[in-house]
Amino acid sequence: MSKKESINLIDTFSEFKELKSIDRSTLISVMEESFRNVISKMFGSDDNYDVIINPDKGDFEIYRNRTVVEDEDLEDDNLEISLTEAKKIDEDYELGEEVTDQVDFMSFGRRAILNLRQTLASKILELQKENVFTKYSEKVGQIVSAELYQIWKKEMLLIDDEGNELYLPKTEQIPTDFYRKGDTVRAVVAMVDNKNNNPKIILSRISPVFLERLFELEVPEINEGLITIKKIARMPGERAKVAVESYDDRIDPVGACVGVKGSRIHGIVRELRNENIDVINYTTNTSLFIQRALSPAKISSIRFNEAEKKAEIYMKPEEVSQAIGKGGLNIKLAGMLTGYQLDVYRELDDEEETEDIYLDEFNDEIEQWVIDTFKAIGYDTAKSVLAVPRQDLLKRTDLEEETVDEVLRILSAEFEEEL
Repeated sequence: MSKKESINLIDTFSEFKELKSIDRSTLISVMEESFRNVISKMFGSDDNYDVIINPDKGDFEIYRNRTVVEDEDLEDDNLEISLTEAKKIDEDYELGEEVTDQVDFMSFGRRAILNLRQTLASKILELQKENVFTKYSEKVGQIVSAELYQIWKKEMLLIDDEGNELYLPKTEQIPTDFYRKGDTVRAVVAMVDNKNNNPKIILSRISPVFLERLFELEVPEINEGLITIKKIARMPGERAKVAVESYDDRIDPVGACVGVKGSRIHGIVRELRNENIDVINYTTNTSLFIQRALSPAKISSIRFNEAEKKAEIYMKPEEVSQAIGKGGLNIKLAGMLTGYQLDVYRELDDEEETEDIYLDEFNDEIEQWVIDTFKAIGYDTAKSVLAVPRQDLLKRTDLEEETVDEVLRILSAEFEEEL
């Protein structure tokens, strides 16, 4: 084969380099190793070969080293050269000396060239996988943007600027997310799986880390370290609570995060499909932190059980529903944020207290999980339950009719006995 064909072979390697984004020194190493693999397969060993890659010239050179032996002792013409042949190269060669001559790789035939291409392609693919794994392992916890390429039932396939495949599972999407093919999607790198040396990059839009990174992008003071996000509690697509702290007394952390007329937080809310975000001041004072987490509901008093990380919260009847929130969401997030199981009780005055009974006192007749179901929607006393129409209780608790009827029977019987 001609020298031109040899150079074209190198051009092919250059194409690999451009497509796979592999640095020059690494590509040279891979090319040399590929040549040696082919030579080793052909001759059993590549120990007596020198492979020199000339990237600047766009070509390569292969030299073979053979030992001079007597003509009649020649056994392996790959490792040895007869004295007669050696002297044709240079009259000064003697027995036992080493002869180095350049080899035309193209003379090995098309099979060797095909083998080389396949070997090189395989090694570059393997190297590419390693590079992707390393690159995205370092990006875990960072936001990336990629183009939506395909939508499947359980996940979406995204393609980044370098052609790498990223996956956004349905379980990691905000419930109200809606994308079309070609859309740019932002998400945080959640993990990189490398099963069978085949990296799979998993993204997430529901992770609290995604919300944290969005705040870092929108609020310079967080990015600069003047404000720290201490804790995040989040129900993706619905509501989130973010506790922030400032290291500079002159900076209002909540105001800085929200921005003038909500200018900073609006972008985050839009990205999260109108997820409501409460930003509160962090404090190590647990009682105050719980009060802030349940704001704007006002707490009358708190009783702690530190051993079980529980807090009994007492408040006026009109504050209870606000503290619990729609579907119990507010109190659930407040509990996640503070690290306490929060139980809300209506504060009774002395007269009411003598007339009413807390549901917990019926736990010998009513299962605790049923009592907790009523408490979760703001009904913690017998009379507060009896004051609600039966149909409303069925709808709000989602309990079986027989269960609700049994509870009503037990509570009513208690007051009938008093009469």
